[in-house]
Amino acid sequence: MKLLSVQNASLILSGAFFLGAGAYAQTPDYRADAETVLDLIDRQYAYAHRFDGGNPARGAQGVDVESVTDAASLLRFAECAVNALQDHHAILGVSSPSSYGLTPSYNDLWVEFRDEAYVVTDVRAGSPAQTAGVTPGWRISSVAGQPMQEAVAGLCGGPYETGAGKGFAARVLTAGPRDQERVFVFSDFDGEEQALTLPNLYQVETEDRPLISVTEREGVRVLRFNDSLGNSDLIAAIDEALSGPRPDGLIIDLRDTPGGGDTLYARALMGRLVDETKPYQRHALPQIERDTGVARQWVEEVLPRGDSLAGVPVVVLAGRWTGSMGEGLTMGLDAVADAVTIAAPMAGLLGAIYDYDLPETGWTVKLPTETLYHVDGAPREDYRGDIVLDSADRLGPDGEDLALERAFEALGVESR
Repeated sequence: MKLLSVQNASLILSGAFFLGAGAYAQTPDYRADAETVLDLIDRQYAYAHRFDGGNPARGAQGVDVESVTDAASLLRFAECAVNALQDHHAILGVSSPSSYGLTPSYNDLWVEFRDEAYVVTDVRAGSPAQTAGVTPGWRISSVAGQPMQEAVAGLCGGPYETGAGKGFAARVLTAGPRDQERVFVFSDFDGEEQALTLPNLYQVETEDRPLISVTEREGVRVLRFNDSLGNSDLIAAIDEALSGPRPDGLIIDLRDTPGGGDTLYARALMGRLVDETKPYQRHALPQIERDTGVARQWVEEVLPRGDSLAGVPVVVLAGRWTGSMGEGLTMGLDAVADAVTIAAPMAGLLGAIYDYDLPETGWTVKLPTETLYHVDGAPREDYRGDIVLDSADRLGPDGEDLALERAFEALGVESR
């Protein structure tokens, strides 16, 4: 996702509110937009039940309408309000160079609060953290020179009082400000301190990759989606990847889909794997029921398209860097293709997000507004694979991809 980079208030004004030659920029009512942010969360956020139906942003640390006087203070206010939701799927469409990076897209560490410690539970494959030797099970004792407990307590949007809340805050902190290196002190399995400085993922150049990497072994075809579930060329890439002789099995590798995508492209893939119309997920709009007392829920379906590969055994790989549409596709393939899912817990990005533009500045607030469910009624965020892994990105002693080898085994292909 490409975010608007805001260097300072004057840049915002000259870019967003220029009225034409000879005219002055009209100063927006920043405080009114701050109020709108809170009102949007009140009305549209679909997961308020996580906070007993309340709005955790009201009264949260750093969320003070009276402090908003200009663009910079509105941006900080909005970032703090979004943090208060403790939801990596609630984000802003505007940022500054020092804004914290997005998890999971721009974070290579998955951190949880366990046994009174901040524990690395997964490390992204091929990332700076993995290259530096960071291993699941290590503990983080400090970030940016601050003890973790102090850094979490100081992150705006708090207080972060539950284990889940502390884990959310830790992941925000480990993604780090986008314009800074990340400085950590870890404790390894022997209790030895490991001081590491890692680049921010916003500063790491990524190689050009195909939308789908296709490989085959003993008649089994592997389709690895390279964070491409929102790319407009993906339908053609799917059809190309599925062309040719009918495979004996398919492995759909969704472990690198942190950026989410569009249901259009998920349905394009699933439509090739069915020979009749099938439901793939349920949607609900909680605000309709809140406003009217009448619930609204519907089922989204997949229709067959092209040459059907229905009946080909399918295995899906997913993990912490499977986010949003990747999570929906994992769940959908379980429902429509009877796929075997081999997965670590996924990113847990809540629901489907809608874009809301603030009336004064035009900035976009992205909030989970629909709740999403498996066709059996289970919430998407609670979905677990048929075979549950601690990490889907872990490598073996010889550099082998352990999760991929499990997928081949599930299809009857011996490990290498």
